[in-house]
Amino acid sequence: MKDGSTSEALETSLRELLAGMAPGDRLPSSRELTRRHRVGPGTVSRAIATLAAEGVVVTRPGSGTFVAPRTRKQAGAADTVWQTVALADRAVDTAPLTDALGPPGEGTMMLDGGYLHRSLQSTRPLSAALARAGRRPDAWDRAPANGLASLRAVFAGMAGGGMTPDDVLVTAGGQSGLSMAFRAIAGPGSPILVESPTYPGALAAARAAGLRPVPVPMDDEGVRPDLLAEAFAMTGARVFYCQPTHHNPTGVVLAPERRGQVVEVARAAGAFVVEDDFARHLGHGGQAPRPLVADDRDGTVVHLTSLTKPAAPSLRIGALAARGPVMERMRAIRMVDDFFVTRPLQETALELLSSPAWERHVRTLAVALRERCAELAAAVARERPDWTVTRLPAGGLHLWVRLPAGADDTVVAGAARRHGVAVSAGRRYFAAEPPGAFLRLGFAAAGDLTELAEAAHRLRHV
Repeated sequence: MKDGSTSEALETSLRELLAGMAPGDRLPSSRELTRRHRVGPGTVSRAIATLAAEGVVVTRPGSGTFVAPRTRKQAGAADTVWQTVALADRAVDTAPLTDALGPPGEGTMMLDGGYLHRSLQSTRPLSAALARAGRRPDAWDRAPANGLASLRAVFAGMAGGGMTPDDVLVTAGGQSGLSMAFRAIAGPGSPILVESPTYPGALAAARAAGLRPVPVPMDDEGVRPDLLAEAFAMTGARVFYCQPTHHNPTGVVLAPERRGQVVEVARAAGAFVVEDDFARHLGHGGQAPRPLVADDRDGTVVHLTSLTKPAAPSLRIGALAARGPVMERMRAIRMVDDFFVTRPLQETALELLSSPAWERHVRTLAVALRERCAELAAAVARERPDWTVTRLPAGGLHLWVRLPAGADDTVVAGAARRHGVAVSAGRRYFAAEPPGAFLRLGFAAAGDLTELAEAAHRLRHV
């Protein structure tokens, strides 16, 4: 018998022996165990050491090995029901962020998720940037609470409009930035206006901050300024969250004539606009419109961007850009939350953005996303002519699909999963009742164009 098997057999025998003993009882001596079980002294020592590490026995040099006192865990299940009263109603709703159907099974084709497939990520430039960053002598020093000045300067340039590094706060990705901005601007119980539909992560962050999301309808040109003004007047809200460029999930780009109107409506209401510019580097070719913050001189717009979507999921680096006291408030929240974003990751992001490889990656990514978008849209039209792709987006990672009247998006999503395709039910994207049944179909998480076509073919049978 192998030594490992012998030791495991001895441990099993000792556990059976311990089950009939009381705390404080002395186990047979090592010599007795060696003789009784016909094993070597080393095997006995290893078995006793394993049981001691688990807290089952206690060894006392010169006296022997004894049954350890029973802990509460060993005696029975812990009673944590009292926490229900102590925690009261402070639950954090993660339902918008999680899949009600659970993790996809092996072989499931991914038309869900918000990250790039590994083949589309900037893996090589990132690895090179990380290596260069790691060689810096100050790579592991404490970073400023605001973020590295050089990295803030890059993000300020992206925002435009004369933003300076002092107007920028580096964040641990876009979701962290959303949470900080919402908590800085509005207090618990306050309303927050959101586009309808909108990004589920924003709904989750708003509710976790104690805010009440209030939907404002969109059309093919983005949020309607007239309804936005009415919502501000009716609710007294002091913040409007929006995605003006390559909106998630619809892909809409806010029309040029509405961009200034939205900011003016918020300014007239004495409110902020939180501009989520997550898709700045996810265009499918062509020039993206200027961020709202670039044309805002009065501090109405709080601008948020992130490198996570266009680069790789674990590059959790983003930035908030804003003018005035609101930036001081967000910096204060940063200090309370986590002091600063880890410096090696900031250095890596700076190396990446400063490299020619980054611009090449963005251009290559645009071509790949445009091809995938067109392939999936054509495949859906071919395989499911009863489904309507609402638009062919000029950027982003998703198609927004309207289902036939009377369809239930959650039922369709469940059926798709049973056919080996993961899709996202549309109702997750609405703060209130959806006006119809929708699906969000992603084209960036699949392996290639062939996989996208096969996934659409499987949807034919749903």
